Amino acid sequence: MQSYVATAVAALAAAAVALFLAVVTHRLIRQFGRRSLLLSELTDHAHRPFQVAATVFAVQLGVRYSTGYAVGTPWRKILLHLLVLCVIASVAWLVASLLVVVEDTALARFRVDVPDNRHARRVRTQVVMLRRLTIAVIVILTVGVMLMTFPSVRGIGAGVLTSAGVVGVVAALAAQSLLGNVFAGLQLAFSDAVRLDDVVVVEGEWGRIEELTLSYVVVQIWDDRRLILPTSYFTSKPFQNWTRTEAAVLGTAELDVDWAVPVQVMREELRRMVEGTELWDGRVCVLQVTDATGGMVKLRALVSAADAGSLWDLRCLVREHLVAWIRDNRPTAMPRMRTELGDANSDLPWQWVQPRRPARRATDTEAPDDARVFGGSDDGDARSEAFVGPEETRL
Repeated sequence: MQSYVATAVAALAAAAVALFLAVVTHRLIRQFGRRSLLLSELTDHAHRPFQVAATVFAVQLGVRYSTGYAVGTPWRKILLHLLVLCVIASVAWLVASLLVVVEDTALARFRVDVPDNRHARRVRTQVVMLRRLTIAVIVILTVGVMLMTFPSVRGIGAGVLTSAGVVGVVAALAAQSLLGNVFAGLQLAFSDAVRLDDVVVVEGEWGRIEELTLSYVVVQIWDDRRLILPTSYFTSKPFQNWTRTEAAVLGTAELDVDWAVPVQVMREELRRMVEGTELWDGRVCVLQVTDATGGMVKLRALVSAADAGSLWDLRCLVREHLVAWIRDNRPTAMPRMRTELGDANSDLPWQWVQPRRPARRATDTEAPDDARVFGGSDDGDARSEAFVGPEETRL
């Protein structure tokens, strides 16, 4: 009985010493790490795993060296085996926590709450994917090491290794879709095709990348719905990425109006309107006639904004303002359908009425800057070179 009491006392003493050392270490790191982000993350995330691992390891040593009187007994073997399993699990927890600390420290250097955050979102995507992969690998290795502590598992290890080829082929065929998504997730993370917080258009829906895992991607649609797609979708089907190169984007607002619309006056009104709103980033403001068939004229207003959300609001504001301006100031420019009644010989007097105003001749053939998408400004010239090429001869 005295031997069992001594074993219990030794285990409790070892646990107390380990806890004391863990507390002292935690306070020292917190004291000297006030100005260090890495040490601060260690005190916040790795303290509990370190405390558990140190305590379990100390108890295991205390029990092992205080039970010499019971060498070879079944209860000692079972107890030591359980303690070894606990040590393996706690050390794996500590290693995973240390990796998370390193990854969080790396992420803290890249801010995503700034206008130009493309590089930061790319690094964040890669680090998050690596975190999921490393944790999965640690869990698999931990389970494997724990199983190898059982003699029966070690005994069948040779047979398992000899048949590993056949089992691997069967598993690959059975999990072909799953493995395809995993490799697609790794490809997305490191190919820079899509990143967290990218604004995309998939399946006719407009939203942003909210979550990116090894098997699926969550797209937060503009109306707060969630579209969940397998990662292989983004490697096998086309999709629009509005923020792959930069957050600033262009958008259009199209209107069908009558031929009586004063285009230049409307162009000046568009310029006045966008200059009075903070949604416009000052890069592009263009109004063009893109079509004139079917009895109506199609006008396209092209504007720019700093991000996709501002662009959506700006497009709606432009459309609303121009509709109200035409209704209140140029009602003759509202879309209408014309019907002409007359005889085949054109003998009716109204069919020969001369126009009241003489035809106006254009005095300047050069289009104004706010009537040109490709040219007229530094941004327009850059866009023109991107689509034409600096070495080509423009006709």
